[in-house]
Amino acid sequence: MHDKRMRSAGEIAFNGGMFVLSLVLLVAAYAISGFESLSSPGALPMAVALAMVVSSGLILLDNVRNSRRDGTRFIRDILPPAVIVMMLFVAGYAVLLVPLGFLPTSLLFLALSIIYLRRGGIAYALTVSLVALLLVYVVFRLVFTVLMPAGIVPEAEILAAIGRMFGGAE
Repeated sequence: MHDKRMRSAGEIAFNGGMFVLSLVLLVAAYAISGFESLSSPGALPMAVALAMVVSSGLILLDNVRNSRRDGTRFIRDILPPAVIVMMLFVAGYAVLLVPLGFLPTSLLFLALSIIYLRRGGIAYALTVSLVALLLVYVVFRLVFTVLMPAGIVPEAEILAAIGRMFGGAE
């Protein structure tokens, strides 16, 4: 009465990676304080990591035993080029955020993403990106006063000038 599930492309590699990661986490949890007692600081992390090792190991073993594969292809179905490109965009955003700052990096990320995913024009992408960035900036920087990396844009001076225009701090 147990139906055998078919294995997808890349499933063994993913499950193997999860098993190895679980082992690394178990070793790291043990390094916190060893296994002194059930109330030691590392006891809960070790229990969680051990549950991860056991469950990921059982899943990996089941997948290795299951030789039936479905028709999926890794690059076409699991990790298509659009996902890879967006992962590279996000990595680039993370690298450029501190040196360039929030505003130019976010504008670049949004515009490139819209151009790539929509296959649209540069004017449309810049317009949508600027409007979205303005809304995000107003909500998070001005309303919630979240500090964002300034980078190359003299944000403090611009905000001070706007404040002076409206009779703010003198």
